[in-house]
Amino acid sequence: MIPPPLPASADSRREVRISAPRFDGNESKYVQECIDSTWVSSIGRFIALFEEGFARFCDVPHAVAANNGTSALHLALLGCGVRPGDEVIVPTLTFVASANAVAYCGAKPVFVDSEPRTMNLDPALIEARITPKTRGIIVVHLYGHPADMDPILAIARRHNLFVVEDAAEAHGARYRGQIVGGLGDVGTFSFFGNKIITTGEGGMVTVHDAAKAALIRTFRGQGMQTDRRYWFPVIGYNYRMTNIQAALGLAQLEQIERYMAHHRTVASWYAHYLSPIADMVALPIEEPWCRHAYWLYTVILNDAVAVDRDALMADLAAVGIETRPVFYPMHVLPPYFEADAHYPVADRLSARGISLPTHIGLTEADVAYVAGHLTRLCSL
Repeated sequence: MIPPPLPASADSRREVRISAPRFDGNESKYVQECIDSTWVSSIGRFIALFEEGFARFCDVPHAVAANNGTSALHLALLGCGVRPGDEVIVPTLTFVASANAVAYCGAKPVFVDSEPRTMNLDPALIEARITPKTRGIIVVHLYGHPADMDPILAIARRHNLFVVEDAAEAHGARYRGQIVGGLGDVGTFSFFGNKIITTGEGGMVTVHDAAKAALIRTFRGQGMQTDRRYWFPVIGYNYRMTNIQAALGLAQLEQIERYMAHHRTVASWYAHYLSPIADMVALPIEEPWCRHAYWLYTVILNDAVAVDRDALMADLAAVGIETRPVFYPMHVLPPYFEADAHYPVADRLSARGISLPTHIGLTEADVAYVAGHLTRLCSL
């Protein structure tokens, strides 16, 4: 196969970052208000405004802001009553925070392999991993594609398990018309600098149940009872978001529909420019029952591509293109290593997957440049 030529706009070397935040709304105005008012820590009007706005965005009654997405996951599990000795089912192919939050509770993450089309945990493999110690399931909407929630929720109901959605990478994604973060018992989000909207660091827990939301707020604030100052009925954590972070978050939330739309536009450009090598590189799919957030545009090298994945990424870096590998599966990491592990789908996706630049600042010329060089390298 002869690869298509690089577009004219891609002739000269570019620097294309994997992600980059955009601050072109009210960020400076709101942050300056925090500074002028001196409300810069974990008390201030922007925290409540951001929580209320994000709850509306996710169509849930309650949202609790946290200092990062991992803290949000930990709070969600504490709110669901996870205790030492419990087990929680987690996809093996995810960022380590999904498993770490379980370990923070003294519980054990029990891993499940991926299904190959969406890279999410395979619902058909969950029940075989359930034991008398299983308390719940963490579902990760990996790279922005929602997991298939209906069969997962049905399994949870049959076995009286909670479901936590780790939607850190899926702001605005939808499953059968419903936005993620409100599909399970609790949802969690990250606002790290590379996410669709950012607070620098930051997270959010989305909750249906008022009592659970109140408990999560207690754990978030050192365990202090919300209506009795300096009374601590439980051991809590300092997981509070600052007013400055929330000010950034509120300004970002005001722009989220535009940001989400641009991520989908970037994905459409990639699909167009990479279509000539669809027999060499598996492009992300969007199942008919969902709306993909396309946090990152993640491709999988087929066996027909002889070049090593890491070598290909190094060659892309040499022409200014920043990429990142698909996560290592949890079962190969030292804290969670399983000597007799058998997760063939996750292993292959991890070894052959590359996430390409996907952010609000990308132009079509940037995408054409990335796609042109990926095409060239895959065709060698």
